[in-house]
Amino acid sequence: MKTYLDCIPCFIKQALRVGRISTYDETKIKEILDHTGMLISKIPMQASPPEISKIIYDEIRAITKNFDPYKKIKLENIAKAEELIPHMKKIIASDSNPLFEAARMAIAGNVIDFGIYETVNIEQEIMKSIHEELTINDFDIFVNKLKTAKNILYIGDNSAEALFDKLFIEQIGKPVKFVVRGAPILNDITETEARQIGMNEVAEVISSGTSAPGNVLSDCTSEFLNVLDEADLIISKGQGNYEALSETNYPIFFLLKAKCHVIAEDIDVPVGALLLMQNKKK
Repeated sequence: MKTYLDCIPCFIKQALRVGRISTYDETKIKEILDHTGMLISKIPMQASPPEISKIIYDEIRAITKNFDPYKKIKLENIAKAEELIPHMKKIIASDSNPLFEAARMAIAGNVIDFGIYETVNIEQEIMKSIHEELTINDFDIFVNKLKTAKNILYIGDNSAEALFDKLFIEQIGKPVKFVVRGAPILNDITETEARQIGMNEVAEVISSGTSAPGNVLSDCTSEFLNVLDEADLIISKGQGNYEALSETNYPIFFLLKAKCHVIAEDIDVPVGALLLMQNKKK
């Protein structure tokens, strides 16, 4: 997905938010905003939002020397999400279609997004979302693809929501490779958080190599790209991965909540829509 003009104010807001989390030094925060403005003026609008975000966040790291500013927030959110898991497992076990119910929970988990929100009431938002209808529901197509799939790739997004991804993977019942970021970015999942939540118990954890808040293919490792090419079913979580991969022709199912109007308009759904959507390019 290309970058729209309405993305630009969001880049500035994110830079300010990340700057304030990274440092208390107002001089450095002002420097971050100055550099962000100059960077945006030079970046082509055909680049995807995650590509631009990576450039901005790399600059923030260079200025603040803080390479994982969301570390504490990630740990706090994982702990809050873990409290919900026993209840979620009971709901899945009692449902007539546990695979679909687990998919809904994975989509609901996408609300834990600090690229969009400053704060998230995890319990409130998750419990609200699991009772909402999906605006785009390609679950039946997904099930048919799953029947014959031999190489399943699950591209993760945020750290705490990966606990709900884990529930979904357990219901898939086939070998899955779970993809994490190559380095910390926002509250996205890396190998560190994947090990902490026990993702390796249900999937093979691999890194894409990129530190962008979405799998920007030009920034991924050749090893990951080979795995991507071999996959016959790809589950992609979150807005950042949609932005990075929506123009490809891979066999992807996008699971996300459309949390901003730019994404919503690109997909042609209302803001707040919950989606299990087959890649239309494919």
